[in-house]
Amino acid sequence: MSFVHSGARSEKASNHTNFVVEQLGRAIVAGEYPPNTMIPLDPDICEMFGVSRTVVREAKKTLIAKGLIQSKAKVGTHVRSSDDWNMFDEDVLRWHATLRNPAKFYEDLFEIRMIFEPAAAARAAEQANSIDSARLTELCDDMANATDHASFAIADYEFHKQVLKLSDNRFLHSLGNMVQTALYSMFLIEADQAFPESKTDVAHKHRVIALAIASGEASKASKAMTDVIRESYNRTRVTP
Repeated sequence: MSFVHSGARSEKASNHTNFVVEQLGRAIVAGEYPPNTMIPLDPDICEMFGVSRTVVREAKKTLIAKGLIQSKAKVGTHVRSSDDWNMFDEDVLRWHATLRNPAKFYEDLFEIRMIFEPAAAARAAEQANSIDSARLTELCDDMANATDHASFAIADYEFHKQVLKLSDNRFLHSLGNMVQTALYSMFLIEADQAFPESKTDVAHKHRVIALAIASGEASKASKAMTDVIRESYNRTRVTP
């Protein structure tokens, strides 16, 4: 007889729960289970994924917390309207970013970035100094010198994250982390149509933001950030 440490059992159950959450969450976001329709019954989910009812219950609790489903006694579990989904949940964002046709999601993401990132850049210019902004310049260099699409995307992602950090606003920082998670996911799955030809130009536009923040020019930083976001959207736009 072999014995399994209780911690190992717990970790295994957690992995199974995460797997079920991932599969059902992706399916719901992709429209395989449309709003107001029922998801499979617990025994069917158990059979689909080869997991226990305990795992299924925990997975459903997670999806309920994300706003994707609602469970009612004697009625069952149905998918909620997409308006009720928690779009600031990192998993929900990521699932949208990996849709086969994420055009509408990307448009919404562009709009929200245009609302808060230029404001964050202006705020950073008011708060930061040349020493604080040194990291932004380094990341511009990383973009210009990137040798592959992934390293370019990471530098771009870290640049915007650093601007939000320099805004010295915890709400902006947290909001940016979630939105940038989705943006980074989309950026990596896009075709390399804009790389490496445009990387120098993109790095230069980001450098304008960095210089404006370092010199305390709030309005210039805001405008430069607006230009970068708009150019990024046009460069990687997903057509329906």
